[in-house]
Amino acid sequence: MSKEEIAREAIKHALKALRKRHLVEEGAHAPAIIALSRPIISQGSEWKEKADNLETELQQCYKAQSRLSEQLVVEVAESRSSKALLQEKESLITSLQEELTQIRDECSQLKTELEEKIKALELVVSENQQIRAQLEEMTMKAKNAEAENKMLVDRWMLQKMQDAERLNEANALYEDMIDRLKASGLEKLAKQQVDGVVRRSEEGAEFFAESTVPSTCKHKINAHEGGCASILFEYNSARLISGGQDKSIKLWDTNTGSLSSTLYGCLGSVLDLAITHDNRSVIAASSSNNLYVWDVNSGRVRHTLTGHTDKVCAVDVSKISSRHVVSAAYDRTLKVWDLHKGYCVNTIIFHSNCNALAFSMDGQTIFSGHIDGNLRLWDIQTGKLLSEVAAHSLAAVTSISLSRSGNIILTSGRDNLHNLFDIRSLEVCGSLRATGNRVASNWSRSCISPDESYVAAGSADGSVYIWSISKADIVRTLKEHTAPVLSCSWSGLGKPLASADKNGVVCVWT
Repeated sequence: MSKEEIAREAIKHALKALRKRHLVEEGAHAPAIIALSRPIISQGSEWKEKADNLETELQQCYKAQSRLSEQLVVEVAESRSSKALLQEKESLITSLQEELTQIRDECSQLKTELEEKIKALELVVSENQQIRAQLEEMTMKAKNAEAENKMLVDRWMLQKMQDAERLNEANALYEDMIDRLKASGLEKLAKQQVDGVVRRSEEGAEFFAESTVPSTCKHKINAHEGGCASILFEYNSARLISGGQDKSIKLWDTNTGSLSSTLYGCLGSVLDLAITHDNRSVIAASSSNNLYVWDVNSGRVRHTLTGHTDKVCAVDVSKISSRHVVSAAYDRTLKVWDLHKGYCVNTIIFHSNCNALAFSMDGQTIFSGHIDGNLRLWDIQTGKLLSEVAAHSLAAVTSISLSRSGNIILTSGRDNLHNLFDIRSLEVCGSLRATGNRVASNWSRSCISPDESYVAAGSADGSVYIWSISKADIVRTLKEHTAPVLSCSWSGLGKPLASADKNGVVCVWT
């Protein structure tokens, strides 16, 4: 039964109960009716009391009826809302049943697809097993073929090594013959020495006398922006080469002070320069961790030598061959390069960084100056340390310059000393200093005159000091620079002298 019907039944029962109560009350009021026959005066008070009681009971019945009506209205409203909620739940149940049916259909479809996938997977697994077996068989064949190939390569490499050894022997014989020819040429040159005048045997020969002490600045050239750290003269020539922080290499005619050509391609500041004895190739040590080799005639970069992991601060080329180059970098290594092949053939690792380098005259040993103040001698073939001497006490070596005869080596240091060593004994044969002379940087380069009579070195005050080796005293002080002088170079012709400073100015002195 619904709540409405239950409410109606409750009302009916209530009405029946009221009727029964009225009947009972009528029976109870029977004495009152009987008493109506009595005189009104005698029964008036009794009737009034009974009437009040009945009226009170009637009001209570009305109140009860009102409460029941209100309860009936509330229950009817609740019944209607429950009925609406029931209908909503029934519709939701219907939609859920439909969705459940759809999901069951999809589940059965997926189950069918899964069974198909399982069958396909079993087929793929069986095929994979077959392919794996074939792969193992092919791998075994490949290993056998690789072993055979390796054996063939080893045989081929052995044959090539034998060919290379024969070629090296032929090259060694050829170089030995060239060295003998050069030695005989040097002997002939030595025999031509007469009254201090030496005739040059190279092409473009000219006579030159003893080196002269320069006194005048012939040319003042603004060569490089940001500074010029390295200058050098071509062999048997008055043409000057300079390298600076503007990443360029410039060739100058010192007779006119004009620019001959410019070499581009360096990716960092130029810290040091070297040139092969045939004047065909210029090598630059760069702050970009590389060395660059130019062909002077074409002006093109022939090699970029990579392998250092820090800035390359020093470079030199063998005096008897255009093939071997040595470099030093702040990665604590010295590297020997083969210019014909274009790669490093030997690496020397040492705990102290090297600031300056020089090849010996025979091209078999290397001199290196280090920041710990020591001068060291290395074997180019084995990389072994042959000798070591304390050149400057607890002060970095900034420059190494080999004399033209190869008998004297000049070292300069941050202790403001310029020491001359006898190559044969590595003993100090002279020590030069001046009150105002102060070495400007860790890469300040000094030089010896071609006739081994003078030493020139730049100073932090912009002066160029010139000492007489025989007198161990200053013979001249050149003042033209306004910035610290970083490099000095003396032409092999005996004059001129060139100097470069931190502002990139190059002075040519005569």
